[in-house]
Amino acid sequence: MLKMLSRIFGYSRAEDRKNGLNSSNGLNYYLLLYCSVALFFIVSCAPKHVEMPSYERADLSETISELKKIRSIEAVLSVDYEKGDSAMSGDASLVLSENNLDLKLYYLGFLAGEVREENGVIIKNKPRLDKNKSAILIEGLKNSFFWWNIKDYTLQEKEDSYELKNSYRKLFISKKTLLPMQQTIEINDGEKLNIFYDSPVKIEEERYNSAMRIEFKNYIVRIKVKSYSVVK
Repeated sequence: MLKMLSRIFGYSRAEDRKNGLNSSNGLNYYLLLYCSVALFFIVSCAPKHVEMPSYERADLSETISELKKIRSIEAVLSVDYEKGDSAMSGDASLVLSENNLDLKLYYLGFLAGEVREENGVIIKNKPRLDKNKSAILIEGLKNSFFWWNIKDYTLQEKEDSYELKNSYRKLFISKKTLLPMQQTIEINDGEKLNIFYDSPVKIEEERYNSAMRIEFKNYIVRIKVKSYSVVK
């Protein structure tokens, strides 16, 4: 390692002797220089943490109107799936619009499942999902990401959130982030699908929750968003 550093920085004992330095001091000088340069690159390349700004004074209706301009979302996800005592982890790619969904699930890097829905009709379902898995993967994911698609709602202001509610859906939005905290959707004759949100982030102009948990009956799906982009 020392020989390599000597070659990288052109270290020479003869040159040190000429400059009045002994070999130990000379090498220590170059080691210090190397560490300083390495530290500079580590600091400059590290991801910059941007604190989530407060949106408490922003207008909720204007925010929702702006979000409704989003035509589609593309995301790469980490997915943990639990049912009772069994669990499975993998990754997923998701292309989503308000009416269409294209979901590919991967396990150990191999394609393990694919679901495609267009205008409410499942046109690809491999391996075939039962209605419970369809509910948590299709209805859960669509409403998790396109949470602003709630219609005909009443608005009630709470201490730290807004409650948006209609006949089958209830959504709580944080006043600070103007992002969802929790929502409940009634599907399949009154059965409740619950979605919990966490870890709000802001990257460039986009704000979203980078962690979610979807619960339906004895199914739990935990999602972490690895990448997120929108088309308007």
